[in-house]
Parts: sequence; structure tokens; C-alpha cells
Amino acid sequence: MASHSQRAQELFCQGYNCAQSVLAAFSEDLGVDFETALRLSSSFGGGMGRLREVCGAVSGMFMVAGMKFGYSDPKNIEAKAKHYQLIQELAAQFRAENHSIICRELLGLGKGADSPVPEKRTDAYYRKRPCAELVVCAADIIERKIQSVQAEQRFI
Repeated sequence: MASHSQRAQELFCQGYNCAQSVLAAFSEDLGVDFETALRLSSSFGGGMGRLREVCGAVSGMFMVAGMKFGYSDPKNIEAKAKHYQLIQELAAQFRAENHSIICRELLGLGKGADSPVPEKRTDAYYRKRPCAELVVCAADIIERKIQSVQAEQRFI
């Protein structure tokens, strides 16, 4: 069976955006149907609708973390703080491996939003963009976190 990071890369290379690729790679394990995962994450590609803000792969990683470890009670401040701590740890890990979590910085682009029209996915596109590798990285980080938590729970 392929790892989640391999599946995320395959999805990205099929044309799904970076956020879709990460979340959809985990959809079955999260109990979310594939179509729902794609729709939920569709707005986050290109650093949130090509605004070039937080990397879509990072947003997808955060969505997986929320589905797996998130809180639902708004009054549970301890759970909220614990979850935000996890998100900051995941971001720090991605940043340590890639120098940033900001799309425009990862791609070496100038400030501001990009055209809302996505680029065609050609061989040249894949050669010039690190996005496939960033999708793999984000999926790998959250996959390792899930495995780590599951291993800890076996010893409790």
C-alpha cells in the first residue's frame, strides 16, 4: 500500500491543488468521502485561492490534523490550546524543512495575489515548481505525527 505522501504526490500530479492532494490522500482514513475532501480543500490551493498566503499543502496538513486531533467544544480552552500547539509544531516542522510556510516565499514570487487563473500543468510547470515535493513533505509530516500519537496511545 502506498504511503499517504506518495498518494498526495500522485493526486497533485493528476491536477488536484496542493491542499486537495494532502487532505484527499488521508480522506479514507479520516472517514471523509473523497469528493467531500476535494470540495472542502478546493479553496486553499495556491496559498488560498492563489493569494499566495499560507501554502496549500500546509493548509491541507492542518485540515488532516483538525480531523484527526481537533476539538469541537468552544469552551474547552485546554483542548483548543493543545490543538493550536500541535498546529504550531507542524508549521515549525514544515518551516524547518522548507524555510517558510508562505506560498509566495516557497515559490520565490513577489508580494500580492496572483492571477486567479491557474497555470496549465505541463512538464515545464512541474520542473519549475517545488509544489509536488511540498505536498509530499506536508503529508509525510502529518503521517509521522499520526503514527507517533498512535504509538504513544498503545503504551497508555
